[in-house]
Parts: sequence; C-alpha cells; structure tokens
Amino acid sequence: MVSEIDSPSLYEQLQKKALSLIDVRTPAEVAQAAIPGAIHIPMHLLPLHVEELPKDKEIVLYCRSGARSYHACSYLMQQGIRNVMNLRGGIISWALHGFELQPGLQS
Repeated sequence: MVSEIDSPSLYEQLQKKALSLIDVRTPAEVAQAAIPGAIHIPMHLLPLHVEELPKDKEIVLYCRSGARSYHACSYLMQQGIRNVMNLRGGIISWALHGFELQPGLQS
C-alpha cells in the first residue's frame, strides 16, 4: 500500500527540508509550473534513476492529479524502496491550497 501525504502536510515538511520532492510529470507539464524545490524525473525515466534516489530521507512523488505518481511510488516499492510517498491530489491540490508554484524545472 502506497503512503500518501496531503498538500498542507507536504508544505510543512518542505519548510523543515525533511524530504526529497520528485516531479514525475512530462517535460511539457513541468514547463508550465512546478513545486519549488522539486527534482524533475519523468515517470518513464524513473527506472533509470532508482539508484540515485536518497535512501536517508522520505521521498515524495507528485504529478498532475496524484494518479501517475501513485503508480510510480508503487513501482519504487516493488524495487525495494520503502521511503516513498505520493502527494494526494498532485500539483492540482497544491495549487488549490494556494501554495507557491515556480516556472518550469530543469530535468
């Protein structure tokens, strides 16, 4: 079962810099806006970056609505990575809560 975090809780954790945030959306989606501090690893490239993921802190994955990142979390868990969480509602929920967005990220 994939653990999830809501936008207000993620915001609190990001203030403490207590986790790693990964955006699994497409480059076109990321070009529109992103959550500050996120690292962009498109979902289809995630298998190539598994070894680079931090092992010493929680990792939160997000996408547009939370569906793709949920599946990405599930995949990572199948690979033995247990320190992953999904942002429930994705960047849509983040924006609806009024939290900061930045211009697109670099891959």
